[in-house]
Amino acid sequence: MLSKLFSKPEKVSVPWKHISDISQLDEIDKRSVEKPVVLFKHSTRCSISAMSLSRFERSYEEESVFDSYFLDLIAYREISNAIAERYGVRHESPQTILIKNGKAVFDASHMGISYSDLNSQAQKF
Repeated sequence: MLSKLFSKPEKVSVPWKHISDISQLDEIDKRSVEKPVVLFKHSTRCSISAMSLSRFERSYEEESVFDSYFLDLIAYREISNAIAERYGVRHESPQTILIKNGKAVFDASHMGISYSDLNSQAQKF
């Protein structure tokens, strides 16, 4: 019984939907009408991006109010550029963008990326 009090909670994995085709942006816009969507733009060559991703994943909760999409912006730079243009958010790396009704409603980059901030913003919708 005491072991349950002092044990670490089981880690919840982020159910990432990986973006690999520009047409998925249309899917994201449609999905964002029903539920907020977070885009996580990650650079596999950047230690700050790796740290931000790790912090986000460690903080993630199963009861999240948004869907999570992941973009490897090194492999899919043209999609990253399309995201910046489509949502009117200047490219950063790493970066999270909260989409609702096909529009960017909140974004953060570098050490400003916070799961709890994104979840709080998403709860407004």
